[in-house]
Amino acid sequence: MKGSAIFSGFRALGLYSNHLAHVLRFHKKHREFYVLTAVGQCFHTYNVSKVSTVRYILVRLNKNYRIKDIFTVYVICSVNLTTDTYLQISYDKASFEVSALMHPSTYLNKILFGSSQGSLQLWNIKSNKLLFTFPGWASAVTVLQQTPAVDVVGVGLASGQIIIHNIRCNETLMKFQQDWGPVTALSFRTDGHPIMASGSPIGHIGLWDLEEKKLVSQMRDAHTTAIAGLTFLQNEPLLITNGADNAIRVWIFDVAGGDGRLLRHRTGHSAPPTKIKHNDQSGLNILSAGQDGTLQSFSTVHERFNKSLGHGTLNKTRAKKKGVTHDTAKLPAITTFASETARQSDWDGIIACHRGFLVTTTWSYQKGSIGAHKLEPERFNKNRSLNVHATAVDITSCGNFAVIALSSGHIDVYNMQSGFHRGHYGKDKAHAGPVRGVSVDALNQLTVSVGADRLLKIWRFKSKELLHTHSLPAAPASSLLHRDSGMLAIALDDFTIQILDMETRRAVRRFSGHRGQINDMTFSPDGRWLITASMDCAIRTWDLPSGSLVDCFLVDAAAVSLSMSPTGNFLASSHVDGLGIYLWSNNTLCSMVSLRPLSADYEPTVIMLPGTYADSSEMLEYISPAQLDEHLVTLSLLPDSRWKNLLHLDIIKKKNKPKAPPKLPKAAPFFIPTIPGLVPQFALPTTPSEDQSKVVNLGVLAQKSTFYLQLENALDNNSLKLLRELGPSAIETELRALSPDMGGEVRVMQSFLKMISSILQSKRDFDLAQAYLALFLKLHLRFIADQPELMEEAESVSAHLEETWMSMQTLLNQNICLLSYIKSALL
Repeated sequence: MKGSAIFSGFRALGLYSNHLAHVLRFHKKHREFYVLTAVGQCFHTYNVSKVSTVRYILVRLNKNYRIKDIFTVYVICSVNLTTDTYLQISYDKASFEVSALMHPSTYLNKILFGSSQGSLQLWNIKSNKLLFTFPGWASAVTVLQQTPAVDVVGVGLASGQIIIHNIRCNETLMKFQQDWGPVTALSFRTDGHPIMASGSPIGHIGLWDLEEKKLVSQMRDAHTTAIAGLTFLQNEPLLITNGADNAIRVWIFDVAGGDGRLLRHRTGHSAPPTKIKHNDQSGLNILSAGQDGTLQSFSTVHERFNKSLGHGTLNKTRAKKKGVTHDTAKLPAITTFASETARQSDWDGIIACHRGFLVTTTWSYQKGSIGAHKLEPERFNKNRSLNVHATAVDITSCGNFAVIALSSGHIDVYNMQSGFHRGHYGKDKAHAGPVRGVSVDALNQLTVSVGADRLLKIWRFKSKELLHTHSLPAAPASSLLHRDSGMLAIALDDFTIQILDMETRRAVRRFSGHRGQINDMTFSPDGRWLITASMDCAIRTWDLPSGSLVDCFLVDAAAVSLSMSPTGNFLASSHVDGLGIYLWSNNTLCSMVSLRPLSADYEPTVIMLPGTYADSSEMLEYISPAQLDEHLVTLSLLPDSRWKNLLHLDIIKKKNKPKAPPKLPKAAPFFIPTIPGLVPQFALPTTPSEDQSKVVNLGVLAQKSTFYLQLENALDNNSLKLLRELGPSAIETELRALSPDMGGEVRVMQSFLKMISSILQSKRDFDLAQAYLALFLKLHLRFIADQPELMEEAESVSAHLEETWMSMQTLLNQNICLLSYIKSALL
């Protein structure tokens, strides 16, 4: 088995932009602007009006190459992805290392190069000549951008200096100094305002007045990372920006002399997700908590349904006024969370733990924001300086209660509606060490917890009394309860997994094989599979009934979180240093997959993470076979006109009989003779021999056709290929010529019937076999009845024909019965 038998890469969610600058293009037919961004080996195309995805373009480059410049690859895509070298200009990196390039407006076949050494060169790429060298300004060139004026170029330097230079006169027109480090991007307004925008490595954008020659405004924290690209729309007060923070933003300048106001955006996580979980039973939305401190929801249907629930904060009102960046009360990243949709329309349905933080927060999926409650136990007198933090959470299936476990060993219960404390487990503590996992069963009867003290404890949910204690062979790392089946999976620090049956309260399975810390686990909807991910970069699928490993594959980056769709169609994963959520389709839902236990020495293979396009990059183009199955009847797929009218040719000829003889043109044009047939073929010229006799050879008039010769030689397949290429009239002529009256032979007619038998046995070209046989019988039925050899062969053809029709009738009857049963069952 190669790769994974169960899962195949489908697509990635939440990826919009990387560190490469975008490209803006105007579509004349659509009358709309489109922006292209690069993500991995893909292009994303968005319309600026809605910032919604139009299409994905997969760039199939050599595996040794990566997309380094979206402009360059855009040019490659424009010429049908050809990678033939048109021109190569070699540089000595010590003297001139290219760091920026641009095509000056109206400069035909000219490219301006900027270098890390600071100098610039203007080349004619058609003649491969260096036209001029600009000495530069003693700093590396980072950006080259055309201004609205011809011959004038904006040059951004690593020193933060911006030079407006006339390359025709080699004259500097003005200079600006940016205080935020090197210039990463430049753009100029063309809607009548002399404004230039410059990007910085810390995410700020400076707006410069070119007439006043000064900084007029600042757009601070436009992105959380360096500004990768800036583009003003032609003759519109709109600015497009993108950055490595996985964000595309559209800003509008609708106030004179003011900052840009955020109009539209498309953003994902700017730091890798730490925990993902399907939000509801539909499996259409995935909640994701990232290291950037945000909680977001990604739709598996369309990205227009994505939404961000925002950044965690202790003071929601102050965060709205000052913004997330300047919020001093913002919370650290979410480490784990639990969600329940039963009462999410009435009150908060999500509860989250934050890294190293005692307070747990509630969130509202309906409102798309942080919720009303900050749950904090009173036993510590709100002393947050203590080294105590929340480690695990769960919400009851009714959505009324939240169970919160702490690193101090305490487990508390809170009401989700009011936020009031409703008790705790144990007299003082539930466990002697940090609690690593807590879960509540489907009926709110039992609560199960695992702790670093190597104990598993089962409590009565309502009375909080301890019912059962179970010793674990190693300290647990996490636990996961499948509520429907009552199976509890416990990941241990020795890289093994133990399965506990909540009903019998016994360990029923133990799985080993991982070679690193187990990061996350998820059950299949029916509870049959347990899917685990660990730091050894393996994703393993364990079959609980058989207690064996049935699937395993490796990924380039270890998966940190997994979530199986409640409908079972997709497995979602997030990975180390990856900003997206990756979907894997469940092959067992659409095809027969034989799952056998894998051997102990099984070596898994690496599977590439799926991209943002719908198909895996490793998937080849599917070519349908000529015959799906040898038991099925396959048609020829030829147009009906090629075989349906064979029995009515006499009627057609009578209707199409010309009323007057054809008239020759006055001057016949030159033409090359062609061979009769539906596929045009030129006749090969014949060179007359020197000793050719002038006496007419009558044998030429009775020359045998190619079809006749192949039937003589019993070449059934080739004979059928010839008939497929002929028109109805030519087919009738060929079949008439088989009769001895027309120069044929009984042996050849017998060969034709054998050809029909072989077609019926192969169950291919079924429609053609029926049509050719019907025409043959119509033309030669009386002659066949007088010939014993032909009658014997005709009876054989009849037997094959009856067998094929009976098989088809049986299949049709089975389908009709099944449809009738389904119809009556539904009613």
